[in-house]
Amino acid sequence: MVARVFRPRSRSAPAAIWLPGLLAVAATFIPAWYLAKRSTERGWEPWRLALENSAGPLMTRSLALAAAVAVASVLIAVPAAWLTVRAALPGRRAWAVLMAAPLAIPSYIMAMTVVDFLGPRGTLQGWLEPLGVERLPEVYGFWGSAFTLTAASFPYVYLVLRAAFATADVSEEEASRSLGAGPLRTFFRVVLPGLVPALAAGVLLVVLYTLSDFGAVSTLNYDTFTRSIFIQYQTSFDRTGAAVLGAMLALVAAAILAAELAVRARMGRRASRRQSLMRPVPLGRWKWPAVAFLGIIALVSLGLPLGVLGYWLIKGVQAEATFPAIGAAARHSVTMGLAGATITVALALPVAILAARYTSPFGSLIEQAAYLTHALPGLVVALALVFFGISYARDLYQTTWMLLLAYVILFLPNALSALRASLLRQPRRLEDAGASLGRSPLRVLASVTIPLARPGMASAGLLVFLTVMKELPATLLLSPPGYETLPGLVWSRSTDALYAGAALPALALVGLAAIPVALLSWRGDLGSLES
Repeated sequence: MVARVFRPRSRSAPAAIWLPGLLAVAATFIPAWYLAKRSTERGWEPWRLALENSAGPLMTRSLALAAAVAVASVLIAVPAAWLTVRAALPGRRAWAVLMAAPLAIPSYIMAMTVVDFLGPRGTLQGWLEPLGVERLPEVYGFWGSAFTLTAASFPYVYLVLRAAFATADVSEEEASRSLGAGPLRTFFRVVLPGLVPALAAGVLLVVLYTLSDFGAVSTLNYDTFTRSIFIQYQTSFDRTGAAVLGAMLALVAAAILAAELAVRARMGRRASRRQSLMRPVPLGRWKWPAVAFLGIIALVSLGLPLGVLGYWLIKGVQAEATFPAIGAAARHSVTMGLAGATITVALALPVAILAARYTSPFGSLIEQAAYLTHALPGLVVALALVFFGISYARDLYQTTWMLLLAYVILFLPNALSALRASLLRQPRRLEDAGASLGRSPLRVLASVTIPLARPGMASAGLLVFLTVMKELPATLLLSPPGYETLPGLVWSRSTDALYAGAALPALALVGLAAIPVALLSWRGDLGSLES
């Protein structure tokens, strides 16, 4: 049976819904206001200088890296998603979780382990020296960054494609196979053309992720917009120049976001078609090569970073290295993760209710405005809040409240996507019944709508907790003095090449970040991560 699509109500939303939604969205305009103000305070001369000098090469390098990561992610994610959804694969459920698990490993930790293991004079080099290999190829720069970011970001494409495979109409596939077409021919002739919207959405997610990355490109010394912005800010203290580069990056990311939203709209229309069940496709002689393929992906994206971190930890113990106290850092990270998730979900809920249950130009404007920060890197948001705190909110500057505000601005779109999707899947008839019995809109909201939204609230909370735990640039710039978190501790130790000291906090961070991934998997809601 095809699930009914419940359309929003035509009547106006109560003030108790749109006022908090308006407050939440107002905060998201702080970075845009900062970029406009700071980048134009000296006229258009900084823009001219940036366009003549650094903007062109940075744009080329950033987009080239994003394109390489996107292509590699597609080549990994397409067969992985098909194998874990459609194929008669041994241990299919376990492989599905393993393909999503790299989301728990931040890109900067992945980059650290790549440098240590694959870099010149790294661990692998030591193993190969007895065989006469004197030096491995250089891992720094473009190719090392592309490899690292692919390992960290291909799950975004995988999850979008997995959802597309799980919800697609398979009648055409069945017809193709009944006419004698083999699995490969059916895939390329029938399945792949239908995946174009999902592929485009996944690619755009990866491109946006790559453009906003700071940790991996900084570790691997590859100049992109984010790394150059950080250098401008911390080394030369040219905040106007940093704002100009940030504005350019935001404009590029906003254009990509607009394309992403258009693609997602097309996906939504396609997903409403009638669905049918299909028996898993037997792999025959390709069964074990398929298992080997997924095993290699898991080994590179999970085994490599976890193995290197474990090696660092053992070496540190053997050398009686002084490990940094991670108890306080872990407590701070968990506290900020829980607080950030709670506040962000609470502020996203009224916006999601406006989007899913009411139709009005004002509500639609609030919803679209909430997505604007999805195009802003954490570094740009952090610089905006530094300026805002120094200029207008000194009592909040260098407090955990300012850091929480950054998390709300950055991750409100993530929570909103999960909440809105959950509400759209819930029946509206209970709310209509409550209204017909004479209950006020607020009573209906409290007794019916919010309880219906609880599954989405749980998924959104787990998703925001995951992203807060991994976030690096905003955490580095906005954490109060002496308020150490796990990302900050890992970053400070690794930049000093104190890998033994970085191992334990890095493993603690990965372990804590793995909790929401595991819970979403257990709930059968891994698709929430695609937001």
